[in-house]
Amino acid sequence: MPEDDKKQTGAEGAAAPAPVPSGGGFMSWLPLLVSFLLMPALAYGVAQFVILPQLQKGLGISGSGTTVPAKKEATASKSANAKQESVVMNKLLVNVADTMGARYLLVSLSVVGNASDFKDKMTEHDAQLRDMACGALSTKTLADLEKPDARNLIRTELMTGFNNILGDSMVQDIYFTEFAIQ
Repeated sequence: MPEDDKKQTGAEGAAAPAPVPSGGGFMSWLPLLVSFLLMPALAYGVAQFVILPQLQKGLGISGSGTTVPAKKEATASKSANAKQESVVMNKLLVNVADTMGARYLLVSLSVVGNASDFKDKMTEHDAQLRDMACGALSTKTLADLEKPDARNLIRTELMTGFNNILGDSMVQDIYFTEFAIQ
């Protein structure tokens, strides 16, 4: 019988596990709620005050775009009064890079500006502008030309190059009237 007593005391003497607190309640949901509320606010703040200013600085855009500084207002009113003129650059033919001369790119452009002497400057610097455009276009590979935003990238590159040659941001826009890869 002493063994029976030991068995009984052993079974009865074992400590019962402590009750586990219930998992519900506000405190268990607090980290999730804070994350859902804080993360969008944090993303907005980083985009508005870090990423956008850096993009604007890189693109040369000043201000938030909602207000126009006095200098830009004068330029905008001058631009509105000035007649936009366009000059056509026909048939710029270049070999596509990395095709060993087997493929070529044919581009015709309409270059738009609003300076009073825009056409004269374009005519005066025609050889330089064509050389710069052909040089920029001939560096493009077939993969570069097949990208969805290829024309916009080429347009930006040509505008920058043309404005470097002509000075004073004379070129306002460039339109592709022909763009063929053969």
